[in-house]
Amino acid sequence: MAKKKIVEMLIESATMELADTKTIRLKWPEDYDVSFKTGQFITLYWPDSPKYKRAYSLSSCALDQGYFEVTVKRDGKMGTRIVDWAKEGDSLYVIPPTGRFLPVYEPEKHLICIAGGSGVTPFRGFAREATRRGLPTRLTVLYSVRTTRDIIFDTEFRELESQNPHFKFRVTCTRLSEEDPWSGRRGRIDTPWIREQVTDLPNAVFYACGPTALVEGTERLVIDEMGLSRDQIRLEKWG
Repeated sequence: MAKKKIVEMLIESATMELADTKTIRLKWPEDYDVSFKTGQFITLYWPDSPKYKRAYSLSSCALDQGYFEVTVKRDGKMGTRIVDWAKEGDSLYVIPPTGRFLPVYEPEKHLICIAGGSGVTPFRGFAREATRRGLPTRLTVLYSVRTTRDIIFDTEFRELESQNPHFKFRVTCTRLSEEDPWSGRRGRIDTPWIREQVTDLPNAVFYACGPTALVEGTERLVIDEMGLSRDQIRLEKWG
């Protein structure tokens, strides 16, 4: 098997999504040849710290050519440096995409994407590709955040929802004060809420991405409480 080509890429843009979350766009160099799929991840490291590497799910999709986007929360050495210091014109080394957290874009399938915090980032790619290709695959994102100030990509997800009749974006907040005017759902993701979203369980494929507790909790809900098979769930744990 050929060794993956590691290349240095310029940061073309750096956009603050939230106070602690930043999206960086890494521009492909000329003649960069890569084959990848929506849902995969890339591994990054700074030129001055080659031994310290960190993997991030792509928040862009395979239709986004000429660049990679990752959306990073201020966490650990790499996340803190990216959020607080990464800027346009800086560069990072990029190990090409890999991973098997891939959307099953089949007409009869219903993808239930369960996320917590920055675990929502690969689902932006899922929704982008499905919408741009006009796919009939149903796609529902169930997103758990602490407060309304923690919703990543809220505007873009709402726009995609308006463009794609098969896509739904649902948010639940877990730590809002009673006085908060939020009129949406409150509380953790649970089996009753999941069941409300699914009308055809045999054709549902569940994806869970985010903190270990959320991912393992989703696995228990789907397999133990809902009685579905393990091949109906895909997991991506982030420590």
